[in-house]
Amino acid sequence: MTVKWTVTIDCAHPATLAAFWNLALGYVDATPPKGFASWPEYFAASGIPPEEWNDGAYIEDPGGVRPSISFLKVPEPKVVKNRVHLDVHVGGGRGEPSEVRWPQVTEAVKRLIAAGATVIHEDVWDGVPDHVVMADPEGNEFDVL
Repeated sequence: MTVKWTVTIDCAHPATLAAFWNLALGYVDATPPKGFASWPEYFAASGIPPEEWNDGAYIEDPGGVRPSISFLKVPEPKVVKNRVHLDVHVGGGRGEPSEVRWPQVTEAVKRLIAAGATVIHEDVWDGVPDHVVMADPEGNEFDVL
Protein backbone atom coordinates (compact mmCIF):
# COMPACT_ATOMS: atom_id res chain seq x y z
CA MET A 1 0.00 0.00 0.00
CA THR A 2 1.32 3.44 -0.89
CA VAL A 3 0.82 6.49 1.29
CA LYS A 4 0.25 10.11 0.40
CA TRP A 5 3.36 12.24 0.86
CA THR A 6 4.50 15.81 0.30
CA VAL A 7 7.81 17.57 -0.12
CA THR A 8 8.59 20.23 2.48
CA ILE A 9 11.11 22.99 1.83
CA ASP A 10 12.50 25.07 4.69
CA CYS A 11 12.92 28.70 3.69
CA ALA A 12 12.91 32.34 4.78
CA HIS A 13 10.02 33.53 2.57
CA PRO A 14 7.35 30.84 2.08
CA ALA A 15 4.99 32.87 -0.12
CA THR A 16 7.82 33.94 -2.45
CA LEU A 17 9.09 30.40 -2.92
CA ALA A 18 5.56 29.05 -3.35
CA ALA A 19 4.94 31.56 -6.16
CA PHE A 20 8.24 30.61 -7.82
CA TRP A 21 7.52 26.87 -7.68
CA ASN A 22 3.92 27.40 -8.89
CA LEU A 23 5.45 28.96 -12.00
CA ALA A 24 8.19 26.34 -12.34
CA LEU A 25 5.89 23.33 -11.98
CA GLY A 26 2.51 24.59 -13.17
CA TYR A 27 1.17 24.12 -9.63
CA VAL A 28 -1.41 26.29 -7.85
CA ASP A 29 -1.85 27.49 -4.28
CA ALA A 30 -3.29 24.63 -2.24
CA THR A 31 -6.92 24.70 -1.26
CA PRO A 32 -7.59 24.92 2.48
CA PRO A 33 -8.49 21.74 4.38
CA LYS A 34 -12.03 20.40 3.95
CA GLY A 35 -14.62 22.30 5.92
CA PHE A 36 -12.78 25.64 5.67
CA ALA A 37 -13.36 28.40 3.12
CA SER A 38 -9.87 29.87 3.52
CA TRP A 39 -6.48 29.26 5.09
CA PRO A 40 -7.01 32.11 7.62
CA GLU A 41 -10.28 30.46 8.69
CA TYR A 42 -8.45 27.16 9.17
CA PHE A 43 -5.55 28.81 11.05
CA ALA A 44 -7.96 30.64 13.38
CA ALA A 45 -9.92 27.45 14.08
CA SER A 46 -6.64 25.62 14.78
CA GLY A 47 -5.52 28.21 17.33
CA ILE A 48 -2.59 29.45 15.26
CA PRO A 49 -1.77 33.07 16.21
CA PRO A 50 -2.27 35.55 13.33
CA GLU A 51 1.40 36.58 13.45
CA GLU A 52 2.29 33.01 12.35
CA TRP A 53 -0.17 32.75 9.45
CA ASN A 54 2.53 33.66 6.90
CA ASP A 55 5.05 31.14 8.25
CA GLY A 56 4.02 28.56 5.67
CA ALA A 57 2.73 28.25 2.14
CA TYR A 58 1.27 25.25 0.36
CA ILE A 59 1.01 24.40 -3.33
CA GLU A 60 -0.47 21.48 -5.22
CA ASP A 61 -0.78 19.89 -8.62
CA PRO A 62 -4.05 21.24 -10.04
CA GLY A 63 -4.77 17.74 -11.38
CA GLY A 64 -4.28 16.19 -7.94
CA VAL A 65 -1.79 13.63 -9.27
CA ARG A 66 1.64 14.79 -8.18
CA PRO A 67 2.81 15.43 -4.60
CA SER A 68 1.99 18.66 -2.84
CA ILE A 69 4.79 20.95 -1.64
CA SER A 70 4.92 22.83 1.65
CA PHE A 71 7.18 25.79 2.38
CA LEU A 72 7.95 26.40 6.04
CA LYS A 73 9.65 29.47 7.47
CA VAL A 74 12.83 28.72 9.42
CA PRO A 75 15.24 31.18 11.06
CA GLU A 76 18.49 29.80 9.64
CA PRO A 77 19.63 30.29 6.03
CA LYS A 78 20.56 27.50 3.65
CA VAL A 79 24.23 26.67 4.20
CA VAL A 80 25.23 23.62 2.12
CA LYS A 81 24.17 21.76 -1.02
CA ASN A 82 20.80 20.01 -0.96
CA ARG A 83 20.84 16.27 -0.36
CA VAL A 84 17.47 16.01 -2.15
CA HIS A 85 16.44 18.09 -5.14
CA LEU A 86 13.67 18.30 -7.72
CA ASP A 87 14.18 17.44 -11.39
CA VAL A 88 11.89 19.61 -13.53
CA HIS A 89 11.17 17.62 -16.70
CA VAL A 90 10.23 20.18 -19.34
CA GLY A 91 11.84 18.61 -22.39
CA GLY A 92 9.96 15.35 -22.58
CA GLY A 93 12.66 13.21 -20.97
CA ARG A 94 15.98 11.83 -22.09
CA GLY A 95 14.21 9.62 -24.62
CA GLU A 96 13.55 12.70 -26.74
CA PRO A 97 16.22 13.71 -29.25
CA SER A 98 18.40 16.57 -28.02
CA GLU A 99 17.30 18.85 -30.87
CA VAL A 100 13.70 18.48 -29.63
CA ARG A 101 14.37 18.49 -25.89
CA TRP A 102 17.09 21.13 -25.53
CA PRO A 103 15.14 24.13 -26.91
CA GLN A 104 12.37 23.35 -24.41
CA VAL A 105 14.93 23.20 -21.60
CA THR A 106 16.55 26.51 -22.56
CA GLU A 107 13.15 28.21 -22.85
CA ALA A 108 12.21 27.02 -19.36
CA VAL A 109 15.58 28.15 -17.99
CA LYS A 110 14.98 31.67 -19.38
CA ARG A 111 11.50 31.76 -17.80
CA LEU A 112 12.86 30.59 -14.43
CA ILE A 113 15.71 33.13 -14.49
CA ALA A 114 13.10 35.85 -15.04
CA ALA A 115 11.25 34.50 -11.98
CA GLY A 116 14.35 34.75 -9.77
CA ALA A 117 16.29 31.51 -10.32
CA THR A 118 19.99 31.40 -11.13
CA VAL A 119 22.00 29.01 -13.26
CA ILE A 120 24.64 27.06 -11.36
CA HIS A 121 25.95 25.13 -14.37
CA GLU A 122 24.98 23.28 -17.53
CA ASP A 123 25.75 19.56 -17.68
CA VAL A 124 26.92 18.09 -20.95
CA TRP A 125 26.96 14.32 -21.49
CA ASP A 126 28.95 12.85 -24.39
CA GLY A 127 29.28 16.32 -25.92
CA VAL A 128 25.50 16.95 -25.87
CA PRO A 129 23.77 19.37 -23.47
CA ASP A 130 21.77 17.29 -20.97
CA HIS A 131 20.42 19.43 -18.14
CA VAL A 132 20.85 22.73 -16.33
CA VAL A 133 21.47 22.87 -12.59
CA MET A 134 19.72 25.91 -11.15
CA ALA A 135 18.96 27.46 -7.77
CA ASP A 136 15.59 28.85 -6.74
CA PRO A 137 15.39 32.37 -5.23
CA GLU A 138 16.64 31.05 -1.85
CA GLY A 139 19.46 28.93 -3.28
CA ASN A 140 17.83 25.49 -3.29
CA GLU A 141 19.27 23.47 -6.19
CA PHE A 142 17.15 21.79 -8.84
CA ASP A 143 17.71 20.41 -12.33
CA VAL A 144 15.91 21.37 -15.53
CA LEU A 145 15.93 18.61 -18.12
